[in-house]
Amino acid sequence: MLAVGSNGAGKTNLLESLHVATQGFSPRTRSDAQLIRFGEAGALVAVTGEHRGSSVAVEVTLRPGEAKRARLNGASLRAAEELRTRLPTLVFTPDRLVIVKGGPAVRRAYFDRTLGRLFPSRAAMSADYASTLAQRNGALRRVAAGFSPRDALEPWTGRIAELGAALVSARSELVALLSPAFARAASALRLEDAELRYEGTAASPEELEARVEQDLARGSTGAGPHLHDIAIVAGERDLRSFGSQGEQRLAVLSLLLAEVDLLAERGSAPPLLLLDDVLSELDPERRAILAATIRRSGAQALLTATSAGALPVDPDVLIRVTPGQAVASA
Repeated sequence: MLAVGSNGAGKTNLLESLHVATQGFSPRTRSDAQLIRFGEAGALVAVTGEHRGSSVAVEVTLRPGEAKRARLNGASLRAAEELRTRLPTLVFTPDRLVIVKGGPAVRRAYFDRTLGRLFPSRAAMSADYASTLAQRNGALRRVAAGFSPRDALEPWTGRIAELGAALVSARSELVALLSPAFARAASALRLEDAELRYEGTAASPEELEARVEQDLARGSTGAGPHLHDIAIVAGERDLRSFGSQGEQRLAVLSLLLAEVDLLAERGSAPPLLLLDDVLSELDPERRAILAATIRRSGAQALLTATSAGALPVDPDVLIRVTPGQAVASA
C-alpha cells in the first residue's frame, strides 16, 4: 500500500494510528496527550483486518490523564502494550536512523525489543536485568553512605552476574542469527559487506567482586551488558561514525528486512511494515529493489510518499491523503 499526499496532509498520522492500533503506543512519542487532536476530549483508533487467517478488530481509546484502554476482538486487554505481542509490526521513520548513529543505549534497547519479538519467552530478560541492576546500584550507594553493611551487596552481585550472563548469551545468539539476514538485505540494497557484531562479555561474580571499590566510589555497577554495544558495520567501517546518512538509512531498512526473514523462518506470520518517508533519499534502483524485496517477503506494507511516482512499481492499493481524509483505490 502506498499513501500519498502533500506535506502536512496527514500521511504520518495515518501510519502512526496503525502503529498505535497494533502495538499500543506511538513510534513518535510516549506522551499519549500528543496523540489527541487539539481541543478534543479524547481519541479512538479502531482498526479491522486479518491476522493468521482470522479476523481482527482492535480499538484503542485515549483520554488525557488516563491510561490507554485497548480491546482486541471485543476483549479488554490489561494494557494497550499487550498488542505488540499479538500483532507484529515493524516501523521505519526518519528518526529511526538513531538506531545506527545514536549511542549504545539506543541500540541495546532496539535489539532487546527485537529479542522479545523473535523469542517471546525472552522478552522480559532485559527488564529483569535492569530491575536487578537498579537494586544493586541502590545497595552500592547505601553501603558507600554507611547505611548498610558491605555483605548486603553479595546477593545482588550474584544475581546480577547470573542475569547478565543470560542476557549476553541471548543477545549474542540474536546477533548471530540476524547478521546473515542483515548482510543479505544490505547487499541487495547495495550496502556491501555489512554485518552486526556484539561487543561485550558477561561479567562474572569474581569480576564484579574485584571491582567493588570502584563501584562503591561511583555508586553504580561498572561492568555488564548495560554497558555493551552492537556494532553495525559495512566494509569494516562502523556506520555510526563513518557511514553517510544514506548508508545509515539502508542499514536500518536492512535490519527490518532481516527481522522479517527471521520471523518467516520461525513460522511466524509476516509482520506489518510501516515505512514513513523511506523513499525520499533512495535512488530509483534502490527504490525498485526495496519494493521487490517487500513483495517477496509476503509482509503487508504501508509506505508514505508525496507522490505516486516515488514508488517505481504499481502499489496494490493507493491511498490519497488530504487533511482529515484518506481514500483508497485498488
